[in-house]
Amino acid sequence: MTDNKQVMQTTSKVLMVRPVQFEYNVETGVNNQFQQKNEEGGVHQKALEEFDAFVKLLQDYDVEVVVVQDTKEPHTPDSIFPNNWFSSHNTGELVLYPMFAENRRAERKPVVLDLLRNKMKHDKVIDLTHWEEKNEFLEGTGSMIFDREKRIAYACRSQRTSDQVFAEFGERMNYEYLLFDAIDKAGNPIYHTNVMMEVGTKLAIVCLDVIKTQEQRDKLVAKLQETGKTIVEITLDQMMQFAGNMIELKSRSGEPIMVMSQTARNALTPEQVEIISKHSKILATELETIETNGGGSARCMIAELFVD
Repeated sequence: MTDNKQVMQTTSKVLMVRPVQFEYNVETGVNNQFQQKNEEGGVHQKALEEFDAFVKLLQDYDVEVVVVQDTKEPHTPDSIFPNNWFSSHNTGELVLYPMFAENRRAERKPVVLDLLRNKMKHDKVIDLTHWEEKNEFLEGTGSMIFDREKRIAYACRSQRTSDQVFAEFGERMNYEYLLFDAIDKAGNPIYHTNVMMEVGTKLAIVCLDVIKTQEQRDKLVAKLQETGKTIVEITLDQMMQFAGNMIELKSRSGEPIMVMSQTARNALTPEQVEIISKHSKILATELETIETNGGGSARCMIAELFVD
């Protein structure tokens, strides 16, 4: 591992996948409590409009966006969420992840892999996809929240986040890994950690209410405080409005930006907005169609790139 490189928490370069046939994914709907099937027509077109407006907003604030156009075959309805199947690290690694839904495994398309492996300087590939054969999964920065500077990964257990794969990631990437249990109102595991928490340079946005035990809650809070994060606590209702699904980026000139959907922004209290705004500029974009049918929001659509 090339540890001599300076590790940064945020990046000004991201990859986004422009969908070719976005729609409700039945395979992921079985354990994604945020997904709702919209019977109205025009879902794909509305999603495209939301996607293009999101890309333009990021570009207007001087974030470099690498847009990859998805292909019709194989059909990948969730390709708009590339953060789940790979992560990029500025120590040179490209990590490939095992995916719960079979039709999401097809998102690892040659054109994107070629871009990541050959046209960018990922000099080491860590391939965890063999775990799919054992029905064990870890869905990238959906399953895990990284404190890249401190080399810590946070995750809540679910069908999509396996203890064993999480441990292998931690060992191979030399990350401390903190695992906890988080459940929704109905007692179901939260499907992805990135809907309940976000860790930035100085802030951590987290829904503590969903963490199953006080002991686990205290342990998470202690670790966040130990690493110098100011904690902005959100409620379960705010989490269901995607207020946990944010991502901190930076402009090419280094200005910190907190990116979220308009749904998430509307759910925040004035006090929460004030705290976030002290640390970064809030950028909000309309993603209602993507959120409703895909069950993911702004953070899910962004795969950070940490190499040139």
